[in-house]
Amino acid sequence: MRATFPHMGNLYIPLRAMLQYLDVDVVVPPPSSKRTLNLGVKHGPEFACMPLKLNLGNFIEAREMGADTIIMAGGCGPCRFGYYAQIEHAILKDIGCDMQLIVLEPPEKNISELIIKIKKITGRRSWWQVIQAIRFGYQKALAVDELERKVFQVRPREARAGAGERAFSEALKLIDNAASPGEMAEARKKAGAIMAGVACKPSGPLVRIAVIGEIYTLLEPFANNRLERHLGLLGAEVDRSLYLSEWVNDHLLFGLVKGLRSSKETCASASPYLCHFVGGHGQETIGSAVNYARAGYDGIIQVYPFTCMPEIVAQSILPGVGSDYDIPILTLIMDEHTGEAGLQTRLEAFIDLLARRKETREVICK
Repeated sequence: MRATFPHMGNLYIPLRAMLQYLDVDVVVPPPSSKRTLNLGVKHGPEFACMPLKLNLGNFIEAREMGADTIIMAGGCGPCRFGYYAQIEHAILKDIGCDMQLIVLEPPEKNISELIIKIKKITGRRSWWQVIQAIRFGYQKALAVDELERKVFQVRPREARAGAGERAFSEALKLIDNAASPGEMAEARKKAGAIMAGVACKPSGPLVRIAVIGEIYTLLEPFANNRLERHLGLLGAEVDRSLYLSEWVNDHLLFGLVKGLRSSKETCASASPYLCHFVGGHGQETIGSAVNYARAGYDGIIQVYPFTCMPEIVAQSILPGVGSDYDIPILTLIMDEHTGEAGLQTRLEAFIDLLARRKETREVICK
């Protein structure tokens, strides 16, 4: 077995660590690129959202590198993601990329089926080894999320252009290269020191922007046209409504890790605007918007792929949240036609609006 998986942001770091810990041969697809998207657009359904097309392109590129098995998450509810693995598998077979498919469905739906799929991947490894591998991978997920939060703070404050990005890349490599749990503690310490060593210029209060929306478009920089990087370089401090370690804790570890944001608590904040599950992260998008508004953020950006039904539902509700909490909300819809230049212009205008509102409020307060 030579296993591959979708390329979603920095997911490859903890997932590769976990699989290699169990001696599984791993093929990490190249970072998503224009070629990846073109392959997905060429072979995928026109009406499908961009995550399906990028995943399809990832698998084709991984097949070119020798992968023969796809490991992918499943899903349930109104969101179409639950069908994507099977659709992608059928398309790959039609174009001559006949690969084995292992779909890991949410454990709360059928735990016995999940156990069978895990054993198919891990073979004769004991459950103790599997648990240790998951623990090792999760340590890396936590470390990666720490670094992402740090680079969100550093980018708008860096004294030398690009210093934060270079430090972030160097720190990520340390986490990625840690080969055992014993090496992780030292790698995490060194990575933190690298980020702390970025020289920052003195600055007053910065515009704070929360990015909310669909998980894939939030976590994959290519899918959102490197939105967070653009915002940081434009002088805004960013936070994201969802990090990988939080999602894993909620959906795979059943909230065992304490001190992290909980999707259950976020969904509770969506009331009375949206009081029931609509698929995907639609309800969490509304709850996150409410929480960020209450926390005093200056603006919110919702980002999601074109045709994503749960986020379309959320988009229709967000103006009410923005009006009630007096916070500007910008929605960005991503597909293969989204241009970086147009995105830059919209972000510049939005940040200018937020900065003017912030200045006006500070003058009034004085």
